[in-house]
Parts: sequence; structure tokens; C-alpha cells
Amino acid sequence: MNRQHLRLDDRSTLHERVVSRLREAILKGEFEPGERLVQEELAEAMGVSRMPIREALRQLEKEGLVTLEPHKGAIVTPVTSNDIEEIYYLRAVLEAIAVERSLPNLTQEDKRTLRQLADDMEQAALSEDVEQFVLKNAEFHRIMRKGCGWRRAHMILEMLWHGFPPHTPGILPGQMERSLTEHKEMLELIEKGDAERLQSVIRKHILRTGEAFKEYLNDMK
Repeated sequence: MNRQHLRLDDRSTLHERVVSRLREAILKGEFEPGERLVQEELAEAMGVSRMPIREALRQLEKEGLVTLEPHKGAIVTPVTSNDIEEIYYLRAVLEAIAVERSLPNLTQEDKRTLRQLADDMEQAALSEDVEQFVLKNAEFHRIMRKGCGWRRAHMILEMLWHGFPPHTPGILPGQMERSLTEHKEMLELIEKGDAERLQSVIRKHILRTGEAFKEYLNDMK
């Protein structure tokens, strides 16, 4: 199969871009579950050396999207509806709790940062800059929960965030716009100090994304 559409012309942040392009291709079904990913072929298709391909495949193994098997290389791992449901349900419950515990400890500087990040996300959405939206979105969530003193909660949430959840704006149609509206609502509740409603909005935001992602995967079949 011709993989020339994977080619990367901009070499900045090469590792991140290789990972992002391969992740998107896997989630969009351009590689079949069980398909073997040949480093040489991917390197030629993307116009890069084998080193960033090798590093990207290791990253994607951590995310559960490929399995590295001895003498076989990287094999595409199926992403099931059950996987999505588990990840997003756990995130919804734990992140809502973490933000509720974090809220009293957020400083005025934190709140200014959140306002700026919301503005940055809006600009990224207007310019259709998915990469910037993804970065600002992840930082917005990190700042919201930074005041939670539960170390294990942070560790588990980092694990749940790791992988495809941050990248849904580049995969789901209309996700940036819906996400932006929901983040603005979160920001208003943070300003008001309304922890109970903030928890509810965060849960709905995460679960809504999970359901949309499940529908997207089902439609791809």
C-alpha cells in the first residue's frame, strides 16, 4: 500500500510529529489490527531515518497502540470500545475528584494561566492548529488538577492521559469547538469557586468525548 501521505515535510519536533502521524493513522484505521509495521517502509514513506520511527513505535507501545514482538517488530494492537470506555470512565471519575480537591489551592496566577490557555485554545481552533490546541488543552487540565495533593491520583491520571486521549481534537470532527465551549464553562466555575458544578462539567466533558470516540471507531469498521 502506498504510504506517501504519511510523509513529513517539516522536520521540527520530529519525534513528536512522527508519533502523532502514526498514532493518527492507526486510530483512523489506515493500518489494520494485527498488521506488521515495517520500520524501513515507514521511514521511506515519511521521509525520515529509522531512528525516529523506532522511537515512535516504542512510544506507541506504551500507549497500547502497537505491540513489539521479538523477531516480528511492531504489530498494530486493536483499540476496542471496551478500551475507550474503561479509559474515559476512569478519567472522568478521578479527574473530577482531583480538580475538586485542587480548586481551593489554585492561586490567582493559576487562574490567569487558565484564562490565557483558554484564549490560546480559541485561537488555535480558529486557525485550525490542532497541535497547539492539543498542547494547550493538556496544560489546561494539568493546571486545573495541580493543587490536588494526592500523588497517586496524579500518577494514575498521567497514565490515563498518556496516549490517544489528548489527540481526539485531531481525530473527531468538531471536537475542538465542543471542547472549547466546555473549557470556558469550566473556567467560569473555577472563577466562582463552584466545585460541585465543576466536577459535574468535567465528568460530562470527558464522558462525552469517550462516547464520541467510541462512535467514531464503530463508524470506521
